[in-house]
Amino acid sequence: MPEAKPFAEKALALEFLRVVEAAAIAAARTMGKGDPTLSDGVAVEAMRVVLDTIPIRGTVVIGEGERDEAPMLYIGERVGLGYSHSGDAGEYPEVDIAVDPLEGTNLCATGAPNAIAVLAAAEQGGLLFAPDTYMEKIIVGPECDGQLDLDAPVADNLNAMARALDRHIEDLVVVVLDRPRHEQLIADIRRAGARIKLIGDGDLSAGISAAIAGTNVHAVMGIGGAPEEVLTAAALRCVNGHMLARLKPRHERDVERMERMGIGDVRRIYTENDLAPGQNLVFAACGVTSGTLLDGVRFWGGGKRTHSLVMTYQWRHIRFIDTVHLDGDPDTRVRL
Repeated sequence: MPEAKPFAEKALALEFLRVVEAAAIAAARTMGKGDPTLSDGVAVEAMRVVLDTIPIRGTVVIGEGERDEAPMLYIGERVGLGYSHSGDAGEYPEVDIAVDPLEGTNLCATGAPNAIAVLAAAEQGGLLFAPDTYMEKIIVGPECDGQLDLDAPVADNLNAMARALDRHIEDLVVVVLDRPRHEQLIADIRRAGARIKLIGDGDLSAGISAAIAGTNVHAVMGIGGAPEEVLTAAALRCVNGHMLARLKPRHERDVERMERMGIGDVRRIYTENDLAPGQNLVFAACGVTSGTLLDGVRFWGGGKRTHSLVMTYQWRHIRFIDTVHLDGDPDTRVRL
């Protein structure tokens, strides 16, 4: 097989933008219908269709589960023109892809804020190949890099954050998913004196916010999904954020899956550089419902409008993109 064409961030960034826009538009059509399975299903299918039009040989390394559990965008699935069309394989770069076609399925189903469609891509080997199990994590801004310990008491980590940010611990805002598994974590944060923002879903958006000044989010703590943490790591590489994370297998089958994927040390602590080690990274997200970072999809007669975020690591570009999509009627008045 001829040598593959190199991954080019600049050339592929807008291609991946099309992918998340399509998923977000499809999901937004189901907003508020109370059916998270429907919302997720249409987002997955829209994302898959557009991925197969992109000039890559892509492999989903973080997706909707393994093949037997998820008929679309499963871990190991191959996507892109390099696989969907015949031709010289060397024309297409080998790309690893992490996807969450609809982060916040319940948010979309109920019309709540912060549902987004998300994708990250890197050169082959540039994203952690891991099962869709859980991960415990701490996500912070660049000032806290090297100051935290995933095994330290919660109060110790919060005090270290306060020192790094030159704040009182009472000034800190920590985002935590509102889940029964976080009951002790929430109690420890409150006892230490920090403030908490509990969220029902959408901790990927919160993770990005923790790395950006002015969002009034200083950390994200707790246990979430491994796919979301790999996606967050790719975004953090682009915005200089920092995270510590460790896989949390739910049962012995998860451990067996990790071993099959080459993960020998279940207790290993990862940083953003370990979860998304690629030197060519693209992170793309499109709002489904309006939230902290992105506006949701807006529909009008003859078109729709999307608000997206595209980031690249090598090019150091962070773009917020506001796009009007016309449906093709030449008599339609454009709305800006």
